[in-house]
Amino acid sequence: MSYLVLARKWRPQNFDAVVGQQAVVRTLRNALTRNRVAHAMLFSGVRGVGKTTLARLMAKALNCRQGEPDVPCDQCESCLEIMAGNAMDLHEIDGASNRGIQEIRELKENIRFFPAKGRYKIIIIDEVHMLTTEAFNALLKTLEEPPAHVYFMFATTELHKIPITILSRCQRYELKRVPFVELVAFFARIAAAEKVAISQRGLEMIGREADGSVRDGLSLLDQLFSFGGAEISDGDVAEVLGLVDRRIYENLARALLAGDLAGCLEIFEQGQAAGMDLKRFASDLLGFFRSLLIAKVKASPEELLDISDQELAAIKDIAAGASQETLYQYFSLLLKGSEEMQYSSRPRLALEMAFVRATQAGQIVPAATLLGRLDGLLAGVAPLAQGGGKAGFPAVSTAEPEPNAPRAIPRAPLAAPSSGSLPAQKKNEITSAPAPLSEHARALPPVAMASPSGREVKRDWEAFIEYVKARKRWMAPVLQLCAMARDEGSELVLKFDDPSDCKLLQEHDNLKLLQSFALDFFQHDFRVVFRGRGAQAIEEGGGNEAEDLLVERRVLANDPMVQMTAEIFGGQVGSIRTGTK
Repeated sequence: MSYLVLARKWRPQNFDAVVGQQAVVRTLRNALTRNRVAHAMLFSGVRGVGKTTLARLMAKALNCRQGEPDVPCDQCESCLEIMAGNAMDLHEIDGASNRGIQEIRELKENIRFFPAKGRYKIIIIDEVHMLTTEAFNALLKTLEEPPAHVYFMFATTELHKIPITILSRCQRYELKRVPFVELVAFFARIAAAEKVAISQRGLEMIGREADGSVRDGLSLLDQLFSFGGAEISDGDVAEVLGLVDRRIYENLARALLAGDLAGCLEIFEQGQAAGMDLKRFASDLLGFFRSLLIAKVKASPEELLDISDQELAAIKDIAAGASQETLYQYFSLLLKGSEEMQYSSRPRLALEMAFVRATQAGQIVPAATLLGRLDGLLAGVAPLAQGGGKAGFPAVSTAEPEPNAPRAIPRAPLAAPSSGSLPAQKKNEITSAPAPLSEHARALPPVAMASPSGREVKRDWEAFIEYVKARKRWMAPVLQLCAMARDEGSELVLKFDDPSDCKLLQEHDNLKLLQSFALDFFQHDFRVVFRGRGAQAIEEGGGNEAEDLLVERRVLANDPMVQMTAEIFGGQVGSIRTGTK
């Protein structure tokens, strides 16, 4: 007899032998026991997870005459014929090669007749999504009201291609990828039964390569058995499957996080010398950093990662030494390098440059940590201002730094203070102008405003109208009716020939909005005032709101947190925005 491959030799012949589909198996067995089997069933899932196997087991159980309802005996004539593949009442059809309406018409004609030997006729259509639209339509009525002696069982890897009219007439069973641990245990049992010695690490490499598919894993195992004979080493597995030892990713990740570029390139060269595929290497490296991120953010990462206990321990150890932000940054840089590699004529160089960028990026200090340091410094502002020291803070020196003294440069940019640290009635924005940093702390005076924005009312009036138009479209045409706009120190005077033209602007909410636009654009503390023909003042409201905006700007400029930030980074407040956009 010709050799029988492992995928056929180890195909489950009863429900207990099915690997990794406990929920579906339990449902099917209960349906058989309680006589609640649907007349049309649809099994979906990726390749090699047991769709056709379960359909055949259901066919055996339905036609078995000796065993329990959910346990085929494998001894009666019906069971033996199904196992041998020559049962007259089991019609297994390939949907890819019998996809037309004529084949479906012949099938419908055939199922009108009673079974030849068994109790039921079982129709199994594999890859049913390949049927044409006309063939599906021809099945609709038969699926809805089939003869009592017929059961339909469909299998597909692409559930989304099946018409909803077919799906609504079937009982659906969605098979999941087989978990990594169950796959490895199953392959270990097969290796023992076949009397082949293979290490746990080798089995894990096969299980990872199988990616949840039992059939794929059995095919790889069959290939290895042919290559290695009675004993298979880890090197044999890596060589036959074209894999890289997972430890190379651990070593490379440690080198990247340590900023060791030379070590990274050396490890990469070792993988190249082993004949690894670059695209596969980049994909697996990204997967490893994904595992690091999951291990960092999830208390039980093994729930999301199909990896061995040994690799999980290494991943947890590496992730513990880096922040979540750092791991995300490295993942992003490597992802960018991997994408560039796909379109590069020199893919190796593209990946090596990704290593260069990653090692230069360095560790990221979380914004919360920086703000915590600021809060600690802020707590010492009062004692520092009086010239006294405080526990945990050095005494203040007001002496000027020596001419050649090095300047302190912050290692990472400071994140914006949290919304609770500043008045937050609106979305406020404070920008700082860079200035030389001082090496010594000083008592903090109120923050000085940087030089004005350089905008003048007369010269930049049209630009201001465009600024307003981008934020409040209707307000721009009204401002264009203004006969004259003039800066009078503390007031922005808008003159209208017809007082009715500015009535809408004088409404409470609109005036408040216009005031904020003027303050944000011109960066000058003045109130908006309307005047009519003859320079007479126009009655207006909203004066309190205008004063409130001015007060708010002053409070923001002199807030202790802003002062501390400006002092630490040696900056000045360049502009303050109190508007909503």
